[in-house]
Amino acid sequence: MNETASPTELEAWLRRLEAAHPVDIDLGLERVAEVAQRMGLFDGPVAERIISVAGTNGKGSTVAMLESLASQHGLSTATYTSPHLLRYNERLHLNGQEADDATLMDAFRAVEAARLAGEPVSLTYFEVGTLAALHAIRSLSPQLAILEVGLGGRLDAVNVVDADVAVVTTIALDHAAFLGDDLASIGREKAGIMRSGRPAVLGSRSLPASVREAADSLPAPAFALDEAYGLEQEAATWHWWRRAGERITHLPDPGLPLDNAATALAALALTGITLSPEACRAAMANVRLPGRMQWEGAWCLDVGHNPQAAAYVATRLAEWGVAGKTYALIGMLGDKDADGVIEALSPVIDAWVPASLEGSRARSADDLAACLLRHGQEVVARAASPAAGAHWLEGRLEPEDRVLVCGSFFTVAEVLAARGNPAQTGRDDTSIEGMT
Repeated sequence: MNETASPTELEAWLRRLEAAHPVDIDLGLERVAEVAQRMGLFDGPVAERIISVAGTNGKGSTVAMLESLASQHGLSTATYTSPHLLRYNERLHLNGQEADDATLMDAFRAVEAARLAGEPVSLTYFEVGTLAALHAIRSLSPQLAILEVGLGGRLDAVNVVDADVAVVTTIALDHAAFLGDDLASIGREKAGIMRSGRPAVLGSRSLPASVREAADSLPAPAFALDEAYGLEQEAATWHWWRRAGERITHLPDPGLPLDNAATALAALALTGITLSPEACRAAMANVRLPGRMQWEGAWCLDVGHNPQAAAYVATRLAEWGVAGKTYALIGMLGDKDADGVIEALSPVIDAWVPASLEGSRARSADDLAACLLRHGQEVVARAASPAAGAHWLEGRLEPEDRVLVCGSFFTVAEVLAARGNPAQTGRDDTSIEGMT
């Protein structure tokens, strides 16, 4: 990879892509498949092995642990995830490193050339990004590609390629406008990444029956948590087992959900890789995932934005006691279940700072404050932005206090940027209202 493309060029391309399609989300494979065909992406596999990961929560942590496991086993890797926190480059990792601007620009140009080679095809920002990632991955031809499916499954752009192993992590109510308003419908959509005759890993104990039914109807051999594989906790370590007789003991806590860790191990084993206990222990000890239970001093940042994700965060915070107060700086989009998230987090939060987000789907600090007050929660301030809320909290925390930043990728990203560049993003208290 070279470094000829400047960040300015990449940012210009991304702005253009954001404005090119009339809607942000346009599920369906016909347009994507047409451009993929023109690009030659169907002429052969983009990688020796492909694992696709779908679900409501736990996709990012499963992908991160798969990447760490594969790397520790000496495999060349590529991973594609979305969305990003601070830089678009985060979405594509090649051998553990973020793709540079030049690699992304080359891939975007390849997509654009194919899109216009014949009758022009309109693509969304995510669809262009997915095709660009597949182009870059095929150029590397890694031993393992790990693809995080977007909000859907069956009609998601990532599903244009056939995975050797399909993983479904969890199913919860989210994106109802696109996936359905009941768990059975959402489960069927997510299960659409499965392929006949290829392993399907079911990574939750509470998946709706529709997921297993989808696997059986293909048929795809299903490997379910607590049935085909599982985990046992013991003091500070845990053990993984597989029904075939395999067992790996004394694995360190990766700081991410252990169900997802066990699922990552099962998925990698099902690609035909022989697991090394030493490599697995090293992978779990070294995995990192920005924005998921990410600790920066006394600040914990987590992008969870639905009740299921919030419940996991609450459980971990309860395990890690604190001598002082726990504040929550929360910013959420308007189409998310704010009441459910607040209810899940309220047992571990002493005081709240709701923050307004920007954009057409944004929810205001006042709206969040109203939700919090309905749940009997203490609102100590209302912030015009997550950065303003972080700035206000930094000046008022006692040494024993801690802060949870949560509710959205946008919230976590802005606070990470603000804390990394205080001179650029710090704001005075005129951005704060309703202090009590």
